[in-house]
Amino acid sequence: FGPVLSEYYAGSEGGAGFTITAEEWLKKPGSVGKRPQMLQVRILDEEGNELPPGVPGGIYHQLPPGGGFTYYKDEAKTNANRRDGFFTMGDVGYFDEDDYLFLTGRNAETIISGGVNIYPQEIENLLVTHHKVADVAVIGAPDPDMGEKVVAIVQPRDMAQAGPALAAELADWLGPQLSRVKMPRQIDFRAELPREPTGKLFKRLLRDEYKQAYEAAQTATV
Repeated sequence: FGPVLSEYYAGSEGGAGFTITAEEWLKKPGSVGKRPQMLQVRILDEEGNELPPGVPGGIYHQLPPGGGFTYYKDEAKTNANRRDGFFTMGDVGYFDEDDYLFLTGRNAETIISGGVNIYPQEIENLLVTHHKVADVAVIGAPDPDMGEKVVAIVQPRDMAQAGPALAAELADWLGPQLSRVKMPRQIDFRAELPREPTGKLFKRLLRDEYKQAYEAAQTATV
């Protein structure tokens, strides 16, 4: 059908909405749109400092006049998501030099390995473009040395190819595109990844599975 789809990014909490046309997306692959004019959006670090283009951080939207929303019966959560007239929905991303926004993940999914924050979506966005990959989920799994390690769970287009050779091929392909700390230390294969009815990856199931396997292994060695 050609470039006929447009993408929209926003939240039920309010704040700015982003739109990108198919033509724009082809020029800025992976973006959700350009910085809007009406409500401000900032990328902040954990201390509340605004970050420069290309550096991922928390996405904060300007609260509308009147103060905006509150979480139902959860004042603590409401206050935790506020910062100087702005609020966050928990998304992480960055603006490029042309003011286009790119999402890299969510705070709740951030992998902390050796004290370094790693955003799974950055790795997923690369792996899913490989011609032998149909779907992928990147999670943090417990690791005794690093706290967490990066694990890529891949649904190959041909399950018959799943195995060490394909894992090595994917790792070699990723190598030039990722810093060493972001590289998956483990690549596993599944015939199908768990997704919710909306199509969203059900990562909690995968994280719980790897956590339980790690705890069982630790218990067995005691």
